Amino acid sequence: MKRRMIVALSTIAPVAAAAVAFVVVSGPSSTASPATQPPAPGQVNTLALRDLPSGESGGSGKRSVQGLPAAATKPFSLLGVSWDNAHEAIDGAVEVRTRAAASGTWSSWRPVEAESDDLPDAGSRTDRQARGATAPLWVGPSNGVEVRVTGKSHTLPRGLRLELVDPGNGKRKTGVRAAGAQLGDVTLAGAVSTTEPDAPADPASEPSPSTVDTPPPAEPATTPTPATQPATTPAATPTPTPPAPPSPSASPKTTPTPTPKVTAKTLAATPASTAPRPAIKTRASWGADESLVTDPPEYAPTVKEVFVHHTDGVNTYSCADSPAIIRGIMLYHVKTNGWNDVGYNFLVDKCGTIFEGRAGGIDRPVIGAHTLGFNTSSSGIALLGSFNEASDPAPSTAALEAISKLAAWKLGLAGGNPTGKVTLTITADNGKFKPGSYSFNTISGHRDGYATACPGTKLYAALPTIRTTAKQWTTPVTSLALSTITGATKVGSTYYTKGTVSLGWTARKAALLRYEVVVDGKVVSTPYTTASSASVTLATGSHKVQLRAVNINGTTATSPTYTVVTDKTAPTFSPQVSLGIRSGTVATTGVMPVSLRWKATDNTLLRSLKVASPSKVTLSTTATSWAYTSKNQAWNTWSVTAADAAGNSKTSSVTQSAALQYESSAKRVGTWKTTTSKSYLGGSILYSTAKTASATYTFTGRSVGLIVKRATNTGAFTVYVDGVKTSTVDSKASATSYRNIVWTKSWTSSAKHTIKIVVAGTAGRATVATDGIAYVK
Repeated sequence: MKRRMIVALSTIAPVAAAAVAFVVVSGPSSTASPATQPPAPGQVNTLALRDLPSGESGGSGKRSVQGLPAAATKPFSLLGVSWDNAHEAIDGAVEVRTRAAASGTWSSWRPVEAESDDLPDAGSRTDRQARGATAPLWVGPSNGVEVRVTGKSHTLPRGLRLELVDPGNGKRKTGVRAAGAQLGDVTLAGAVSTTEPDAPADPASEPSPSTVDTPPPAEPATTPTPATQPATTPAATPTPTPPAPPSPSASPKTTPTPTPKVTAKTLAATPASTAPRPAIKTRASWGADESLVTDPPEYAPTVKEVFVHHTDGVNTYSCADSPAIIRGIMLYHVKTNGWNDVGYNFLVDKCGTIFEGRAGGIDRPVIGAHTLGFNTSSSGIALLGSFNEASDPAPSTAALEAISKLAAWKLGLAGGNPTGKVTLTITADNGKFKPGSYSFNTISGHRDGYATACPGTKLYAALPTIRTTAKQWTTPVTSLALSTITGATKVGSTYYTKGTVSLGWTARKAALLRYEVVVDGKVVSTPYTTASSASVTLATGSHKVQLRAVNINGTTATSPTYTVVTDKTAPTFSPQVSLGIRSGTVATTGVMPVSLRWKATDNTLLRSLKVASPSKVTLSTTATSWAYTSKNQAWNTWSVTAADAAGNSKTSSVTQSAALQYESSAKRVGTWKTTTSKSYLGGSILYSTAKTASATYTFTGRSVGLIVKRATNTGAFTVYVDGVKTSTVDSKASATSYRNIVWTKSWTSSAKHTIKIVVAGTAGRATVATDGIAYVK
């Protein structure tokens, strides 16, 4: 620990200056902007407490009261109270209020946990308790403080002083380390790399697990070989219960044999975990001052227990402040408590971000300083915040998910069962347990191993959920299926796509090494174990697609095979859309029957066929025509759109008009007479009974239809097209009807044509009545 210098109290507001000393550990914090801020290591400033008169203590009577009146201080963000004797405790209450540096506003009085519950084991080489201390309290950037310590008895511990921690900005020049010291952000040989990018800032609302960094590289697919196999008997009930009494084999009269400690050189190689490793921020990412760590880490043979803690302090912190909070805790643990390093093995914030705590390797059984008597063979996970009071929020879903995944992975390094039991041995009385062996849940709260309220009522109540969720992370996947294939259309059992599909499945909390997307027997993608979808681009043709889950233990689960056809070719029209005259009745207003004609095909599967204009109609994919009507001389765009199962589409369009030519325009040969009626087009019609009499219409178009009157006494006529006899049509009908199109003809293109009708002279019904023609221009 660095030598401390005593300076005059003139550095704070002049309130009873002669009675207080101010201790400076290092230089003041920089006030430069973040963009230009130079390296600024953290510092711990201390103020000695003094007796307060009854007026300043709020009339506390005979109780012993020490503290400080409201005073300006150097910048700090975390505080606590310490005293000379590490084995002595405050029998009373500690309260503080602070002034926010940004606004100058004083907070209300806040309680400080009077005794630090996170402690190293007795006799630990690297964690000698230099001073007694309260739990550290994060208050945010502040520059003023008032404190009072009220004892229930006449005396308080000697040497009470206030510890004000400025966490610095986490930026340092190349540090000078003590001889033999080991960097905390460098893992030991065989350890999994802990390098991860910086954590994102916290969202406005409760964060989701998605705010955690990209998952780490997969672990080797080998079956773990634990150094010691913990008991796996499940808990009797999901509700946490106090630890069981000592087993018969643990006699309080006999000092239990302590668990031997090992060194980095004698530590066995770390096996693969039975659970996937979560993303973990390195010590470097949160700015750990490695120069504070003067001794190498200590190791247990294995980790078979996880103790869950809370750090106490405010819950309204921003997740962007998490690195600073952790730096402050480390400074407090080292400078105030006299420990070698931060006490927790891991810390988690409310956004679900996991931070590496004590140095030595995240996959190693590093002995921490968090649960007095049970630090060896356990790992301490601390959630930033307080969860004990009714006014405290419940732990966030993201935080609980992170703790469960971290606990599963850490226990899985030794084959531990997150919902099982384990026997731990304590060698010295810790105030709750006498020396002996005791049964614990493999994931327990701090209060299970020590007389404390930690980790708070609300976090403790969540432990059953944490255990159950952690168990899922150690359970291999045995069955798998895709829930969705988007970007493709399913027809029958086959999916059709233009090339890129997104495969969806239900995300599993499972002992997965990786997912694999397999196309035609080849792995084309390896999504993260927390993924629930993957996009795949497929070449043209038919493919067999599967999803495979590869478990950490080497087993696999494979989904059914899905046939996916990639088609990038649009349907074709041959012939293209064209308009023609169809048989039917022409209205007296001139609206005539027409037909839209085409033929659409596709190289894989035609999925839909729709008329897009002049109306919107969905047709059968086998349709080749559509009956409609057209006004005389009205120009319209006629369109049909064909789409295949993959979503490729093609539209065929033509702009055409249908027109009428009345009988008066016909060139007549032989005897023809005119008669009038409202039932005829234009009010009149031509008729003839003379055999070989003819009427010829001339027009320019691509489709034509003859309009006649039909009745029981009308006869047949011969049709000549461009001078060539084409057909004979009988106009007889069972009832009289007018303006009937009884014959049609179409061409592939528009041209000038002649249509001649010749009276056949049918016996007994020789009359032929022509009312004109309808044609498409």
